[in-house]
Amino acid sequence: MKRDFKLPDVGEGLTEAEIVRWHVAVGDTVKVNQIIVEIETAKAVVELPSPFEGEVAAILAAEGETVDVGRVIITVDDATEEALTESLVPEEPQKREPVLVGYGVKQGPSKRRARKSPAAPEAVPVSNGSPQRVAVLAKPPVRKLARDLGVDLADVAPSGPNGSITRDDVLAAQVAPVVPLVVEEQEVIPVRGVRKATAAAMVASAFTAPHVTEFLQIDVTETMNAVRRLREQPDFAGVKVSPLLLVAKALVTAMKRHPHANSTWTDEAILIKKSVNLGIAAATERGLIVPNIKDAQALSLPELARALTDLTDRARAGKCTPAEMSGGTVTITNIGVFGIDAGTPILNPGESAILAFGRIRDMPWVVDGQLAVRKVTTLALSFDHRVIDGELGSYVLRDVGAMLEDPLRMLTWA
Repeated sequence: MKRDFKLPDVGEGLTEAEIVRWHVAVGDTVKVNQIIVEIETAKAVVELPSPFEGEVAAILAAEGETVDVGRVIITVDDATEEALTESLVPEEPQKREPVLVGYGVKQGPSKRRARKSPAAPEAVPVSNGSPQRVAVLAKPPVRKLARDLGVDLADVAPSGPNGSITRDDVLAAQVAPVVPLVVEEQEVIPVRGVRKATAAAMVASAFTAPHVTEFLQIDVTETMNAVRRLREQPDFAGVKVSPLLLVAKALVTAMKRHPHANSTWTDEAILIKKSVNLGIAAATERGLIVPNIKDAQALSLPELARALTDLTDRARAGKCTPAEMSGGTVTITNIGVFGIDAGTPILNPGESAILAFGRIRDMPWVVDGQLAVRKVTTLALSFDHRVIDGELGSYVLRDVGAMLEDPLRMLTWA
């Protein structure tokens, strides 16, 4: 009996994912819970196990192809009389179980309407008095957009799958006429997966939340001394102790002291979060991702050090879970590791503040009326001005700076 395996929603609200690598081929025999494919969502690379046992009859999505949730990606000739499940995206709420290893189920009926797979692009001949003209591939919404804009699809250069015309192709054709491609040496990097999701999120954030950025230059000589001493403590054996650890602790403490800053704007209300879920921006081969440490305010300094080390290691290895990539409340971006002094970071959607931590360098500084060489850095706090006004933002940044100038304040204020 042939069984269809549909692309599941492996994260709340997932609508599409890219096929990264197939672990099986047509004719292979698969077992239940055997990993058959890797997919890349907007948040993480996820391995999908097979819900069926049998022989692979067809693979219906190519590596590198982006497919919608609910679309059939592989067909298996089931070797058992009863398959474990129809698919990971059930038709009826009561048929959600049994569950594959690694996937949980939500209790009760889903409130989300099932996503309908879009129809394949239509191949429609272009008449216009010339029956010899080649047919074009475009989905109905794209055709409507072309009609509304007065764009002839026959003159549009396609960039979609199988030579289909996309919405962006139509918009580009409206802006400027199609010209012959000039062949030149260049590298083409497809915009998809994490990079595509990050770009969309940053555009949405930049043009939705009114950003304000404040800067503070501080003497972190005592922080650097504290880092050296912490590295010698048995409680920190086996974990990385860096200035970022104390910056993280200072930011979490400041958010506890000013809980209104740990919030999210909605059109109906400002939601003040009880947990400080600390995001750490990490540059990876797949692009910039921001996993977060849940309930960071409840962690001791050694626990926070271990959480930071584990999170950054798994982020660079592409092993962060979708849950770790969502629900953040405030973020740190360590631009100092790139030799940068300061910047104006863009908020992660749903968060109200992000702190940029610049490089630490030797600078002349006045100490007790005398000029001295000290370790100095610059902090930049961007915040959503709908939620955090200038006074509150200044208090948060001031407190972070004060704790890094004198780390003993973390013990007093924590």
